[in-house]
This record gives sequence, C-alpha cells and structure tokens, in this order.
Amino acid sequence: MTQPPEPVAVSAVPAVSALLQQLRDGSDRAAAEQEILRITAHLEDQLNQRSAQVVAANQELENFSYSVSHDLRAPLSTIDGFSRLLEGAVAKGNAERSTHYLQRIRLGVGNINELIAALLAVSRLLRAPLAPQTVDLGALAEAAFAGLQEADPGRAAHITVQPALVAQGDPAMLRQLVDHLAGNAWKFTSKKAHAAIAVGRQAGPDGETVYFFKDNGAGFDMAHAEKLFGIFQRMHVSSDFPGIGAGLSTVQRIVMRHGGRVWAEAEPEQGATIYFTLPGA
Repeated sequence: MTQPPEPVAVSAVPAVSALLQQLRDGSDRAAAEQEILRITAHLEDQLNQRSAQVVAANQELENFSYSVSHDLRAPLSTIDGFSRLLEGAVAKGNAERSTHYLQRIRLGVGNINELIAALLAVSRLLRAPLAPQTVDLGALAEAAFAGLQEADPGRAAHITVQPALVAQGDPAMLRQLVDHLAGNAWKFTSKKAHAAIAVGRQAGPDGETVYFFKDNGAGFDMAHAEKLFGIFQRMHVSSDFPGIGAGLSTVQRIVMRHGGRVWAEAEPEQGATIYFTLPGA
C-alpha cells in the first residue's frame, strides 16, 4: 500500500573515510571530529525517518487487511443471505419477494464496488509522487463550497474563509484534502437551521501553522475519536448522513504524506473542528 522506505544515503561514506584519514594524519583534528559528528547526526536522523516510514507502512498494511477482511465481508454476507432468500422465493413462485431480494442484492454489490473504489483511491494516493509548491488553501475551499452550494442551491450556510491561507504541498493532494473537509462540513451541518462553517489558520503552541475546518453541525462523541480517521469508520448512521467513511481517512493520509499531523475536537450536536498541519512535502 505505502511506498517502501528509501535507502539511507551512502554519499557520506567517502567523506567519513577522508575525515578518518585526517584524524590518522593528525591534520585539523578538531574540525574533522566536528564534521564526523555532524555526518553521524545526519545519518541518525535519516534512520529515524526511515524507521517512522516502516512503522507507518506496517500500520497502513494492517489497516488495509482489516478493511478487506471486515468491511468487505459485511456486504458479502448480505448478498449471500438475500441470495438464499431469493432462491426460496423463486421456488415458491413469489415474484414480489423475488424482486425485493434482487434489489437488496444489487444494493450490496453496489456497496462493494464503492468500498473497492475507495480502497484503490487510497492506494493510488499513497503511491503517488509529491510535487510540492505554494498552494492557496483558501481559494481551494471557496471553490469547493461554491460547487457544493451549486449542487444544493436550497441550502443556506454562513461560510467564512480566511484570506491568504497558503501552504506548501502537492496541489492535487491538497485539493483532495480540502474537498473532503469541505464536503464533511457541508454534510454534517445539513440538519442545522443556521449552518456555520469557518476555514482558517492559527498558531500552534510551538509556533507552527495549524489549519482548521470548523462547523456547528452534528459533531460526535470524543470518546470514539480514535475511530475518526480509520478507513470505512463512521461516527453516524448512514440513514442520517450518507457516506462510506473514507473521507477523513484520505485526509489523514494526505497530511501524513506531507509530514504533518491531523486531529479533531467535537461535541455531539455542537459541531466539530478538524485541525491539521502541513510542514512541507
């Protein structure tokens, strides 16, 4: 699923050999020792990064295995159950029940297709190379909300987007990130008479830039927050808010590809705020 970690650079090896020779010769010993320490620290940093990538790759594989074994099994069981019922209805010549069971089977097949498409999309996202540049997240958000409003002209929502929300990242991936977050905010405020959505940024405790999408919608119980970014994990029943639970999982993977973090704060019926950082590709 994830890209394999890149090998640690070996370009430092000849330099270290030359520095060791300097130490043996006794020429500029202090400078050689400092340079060896610098190169060693750089290699340790690379190893730590590769270790983190391996951990992330293993976690992604575990998540994918769970999705295949658990999330795809449910609609398959539904299809199997209704196919057995269909067999009985056909044997009894009950055309009305047969039609009903066929509709449920088709619904199950459609659900499987949707789940597989989401898995493939996440897989492609994780393998795609990054092409970082300066991106205006505010402009992307305004375009996303304009499209949502056009598709649902009857909706009334007060939307505020801070100006100049620039970030460094891959434009295509960040567009996906913004589209998912905007779509979530739009969806989960759909039952509010006075929907309010805000997009902006603030300074984190260590000075880093933290971006956010905030809404006053359905929210969720923070006791279940660990499920929020899992693929096909839902915080609400599909009859209230449609979807398969892949949006925030995709958001998390995009943020992680850029070396950032993503988290949420929420209260039931009081709305939710999704925070994320984008330190760079």
